[in-house]
Amino acid sequence: MSETTSPADDVSAAPGGTTSASEFPETNPSALWNGDTGTLGERTRRVLLELLKGPYVSGSQSPQLWAALVADVDLVRSRLHDLFLELVIDTIDEFAFTRKIVTEEIDAPAAVRSERLTFLDTAMLLVLRQLLLAAPGERRVIVDREEVYERLAIYRTGDESTFQRNLNGSWNRMSNRLRVLHKAGEDRFEISPMVKFLVDEDRVRELIDVYERTAAGEVSPGEVSPGEADTTEAVDSADTDATGTDTTDTDTEEDES
Repeated sequence: MSETTSPADDVSAAPGGTTSASEFPETNPSALWNGDTGTLGERTRRVLLELLKGPYVSGSQSPQLWAALVADVDLVRSRLHDLFLELVIDTIDEFAFTRKIVTEEIDAPAAVRSERLTFLDTAMLLVLRQLLLAAPGERRVIVDREEVYERLAIYRTGDESTFQRNLNGSWNRMSNRLRVLHKAGEDRFEISPMVKFLVDEDRVRELIDVYERTAAGEVSPGEVSPGEADTTEAVDSADTDATGTDTTDTDTEEDES
């Protein structure tokens, strides 16, 4: 499903993103309302909120928020560190997201949540990743739904109607929950570069081995445990569009989306 520009972009702001500071100069030059103790400009606050809500901020979809992030990236990173989160930013493809800090210096509290994916979800995620990486230098990688489905046909278990329903459920999760697919025409979809970050290289190698053995008939999808991939969404988010992935659920039956 295509993303739409956030209403947060439609903000009339003075340079720096602060629209109301002059109204409360006696208390806080950055104040947006009476009693406001915040120190960030309005657009910077909005981009910080979008990062916490997840799954990511896109320069192509939200150019004003992206500009605010680039302008105040050090401040945003500092605020995220206060929450035990790190900022991951790709200035080439213009997107950014948050994930839990990884350090041996302290026992950092859980700051992200996982999105459970089925075996077929994970297989589809890897197919999308492979299609994206097979087109280096391309600004947009467009795929056909049936092309992806055909690549996943080797993992079919059970009857055709059940498998088709499961494929549709996985596709909906890629589009609506993980938001790594955006509609680009009739049954044509653009793969988000975010897909590269959902599974790290070591995990990709493990999963490819699992799927190759499955395709060869050595194991069935229900017998494997692909493991857990990176998580990238703040735990206190009210947004249901999670980007964190936990691929330990390997059932092939899926609930209707």
